[in-house]
Amino acid sequence: MTTEALPASADSRSFAEPRQRLLVPLIVACALFMENLDSTVLATALPAIARSLGENPLRLNLAISAYLFSLAVFIPISGWVADRFGARTVFRVAIGVFLLGSVLCGLSPSLPAFVAARILQGMGGALMVPVGRLVLLRSVPKSELVSAMAYLTIPALIGPVVGPPLGGFIATYLSWRWIFWINIPVGILGIILATRFIPAIREKHVPPLDIAGLLLTAIALTGLVFGFETTGRDILPTPLVVLLLAVGAAAALLYVAHARRARHPIIDLSLLRIATFRASVTGGSLFRIGIGAIPFLLPMMLQIGFGRTPFESGMLTFAAALGAMGMKTTAARILRRFGFRRVLIFNAVVSSAFLAAFALFQPSTPGWIIIAVLVSGGFFRSLQFTSINTMAYADVPGQRMSLATSFASAAQQLALSVGIGTGALLLHLTAVAHGSTSVVATDFAPAFLGVAVISALSMLTFIGLPRDAGSEVSGRPAHASQGAAAATR
Repeated sequence: MTTEALPASADSRSFAEPRQRLLVPLIVACALFMENLDSTVLATALPAIARSLGENPLRLNLAISAYLFSLAVFIPISGWVADRFGARTVFRVAIGVFLLGSVLCGLSPSLPAFVAARILQGMGGALMVPVGRLVLLRSVPKSELVSAMAYLTIPALIGPVVGPPLGGFIATYLSWRWIFWINIPVGILGIILATRFIPAIREKHVPPLDIAGLLLTAIALTGLVFGFETTGRDILPTPLVVLLLAVGAAAALLYVAHARRARHPIIDLSLLRIATFRASVTGGSLFRIGIGAIPFLLPMMLQIGFGRTPFESGMLTFAAALGAMGMKTTAARILRRFGFRRVLIFNAVVSSAFLAAFALFQPSTPGWIIIAVLVSGGFFRSLQFTSINTMAYADVPGQRMSLATSFASAAQQLALSVGIGTGALLLHLTAVAHGSTSVVATDFAPAFLGVAVISALSMLTFIGLPRDAGSEVSGRPAHASQGAAAATR
């Protein structure tokens, strides 16, 4: 098992100083929060944007699709770009590109201009997320990785719950253009802090770019992400959705064949031979499919099913963020006490149980009960995400960290899209089974139960982990009899 924490071109002295190591996770977390918040705020404000631009609201889905297209194309290349030009440099440029796209979105006079600006914004977001994580991995020793990753989990959970009420408030009381302009001060501060506190670490020897692999992964992710995002939502004709999924799946299979022959594939499938990384990607994807449906299903149930206002819905769902923030101070101690394997198995069941509990909500359910379930569920989901994201890099050699972050980020994006598509499809099928053209409150229970089962299945991938998996990162003492085979078993 390798314990290498840095790329081949760096040594242990390249880590950030102790004070910097406290700031690096916060700097990266702010950038990720900006990206997560922006993507969820937009959905709430689409009707207001459509009225302002004189467009049909359905056509505004092009703006969401354009952003997803940029993510699909540029996430796989993020690791190579970071190695070629330096992770700190690329991270700062990514924030700058995201900000430029945000400014242009706010200034857009027409739908084509708005879509073009969203593509530019997506380019920045696609690099900002995986490269930000790479910056963290190369700035923080593995012994401090759990605490650092806890800060990165919070924006991923807070963004989707803060976004809807914030988007509704801005669209109602201000101009929708401020949705994008509020990124400006946060982004500028992020660039300044990254320049000041993030160390400059880069690879000396970078392999040539895998052009064929880049094209295949772009087609695969575009087809699969768009296909799953539009499944069951009546956005595109069903034959076109099926075609997107078929083309995406075919390109993915072609890439698998290509990766076996290529010397330096853009997404290195051999990383799956590392047990901790494999479990994180496969189990994490199953878990994210279930959790990824929450931002779609829960607000719809509260508003359409229960008749609550968007603001009331947003304030209730915000409770999940409170649980997520409570986790960050306890994750390291929990993992040190119980280890990754036991936490991931137990917590997959607990988190899925809280997700299934949403199916018990009724229009008459008191708000304090909904809040209690959301706060508790937010804590356990955040702990699970922190554990999954940290364990992924526990045994990855330093020189392969950039490839690992690209791989993991692409898998995460696909899983979240599958989650939204699965939730929408289950909701649609339930409504059809009831002979209704529109959803009612009782239609949401089967959808929540379905995605909860998918999340619970992730425990099966964690059962095969060795007892001391990721012990160097968790701080839990390794068993000598097992440690030698932990990385590749």
